[in-house]
Amino acid sequence: MNIVAERLARARRRAALLFRAIETQEVVRSGQSEAQISDSIFHLAKAQFGVDQHWHRRVVRSGPNTRLPFREQPPDRIVESDDIVSLDLGPVFEGYEADFGRTYVMGSDPAKVRLQDDLALLFDGCRSHYLLRPEMTGAELHRHVVSACATRGWGFGGAHAGHLVGPFPFSRSLRDAPRNRIQPDNAWPMNAPAEDGEPRNWILEIHLLDPTGAFGGFYEDLLSE
Repeated sequence: MNIVAERLARARRRAALLFRAIETQEVVRSGQSEAQISDSIFHLAKAQFGVDQHWHRRVVRSGPNTRLPFREQPPDRIVESDDIVSLDLGPVFEGYEADFGRTYVMGSDPAKVRLQDDLALLFDGCRSHYLLRPEMTGAELHRHVVSACATRGWGFGGAHAGHLVGPFPFSRSLRDAPRNRIQPDNAWPMNAPAEDGEPRNWILEIHLLDPTGAFGGFYEDLLSE
């Protein structure tokens, strides 16, 4: 593992601990607004993990807002007792971004619980598919992700299925280039090196949509970890 990959993996482990703290302290709970949960996460990350930089704005989505792509900014919403809530965070640890996303179900609605469970299942399956042939193109992996989601009965709600990740700050224009995203027009091998000859590191994103259109869910993590 190269130095950048090692540091990204370390940042990823710190992000996992942050999410564990979010869960054990029940930061995501009904009766709170999305904005209140976001503020609580900011203060927790700073107080317990020393995080004072974030690659992107903290995204907290609940109920029907979980259907929306990253760039949308819907009105703030109060989390209800039977809601589903997605978090998409980009905390920076020791100069490296940990792009990390998870979804939580407040109640016991079986469709929402199944979606939550399928997010992890699909992520693991799609990552395993990639690791068997890392020379596949971004378009090939995107096609596989969308197909795998459909096989489980879900729509795919992302504008793409992942992107490059690296030392902070990472150029947004570089990240938005087709060859650096897991999307239909990326015809480049994903294991091709960067222009400086260094290996590239990827984030995989799974954004599921319930076929009724009522809700969605999100899961994001390092592709190589």
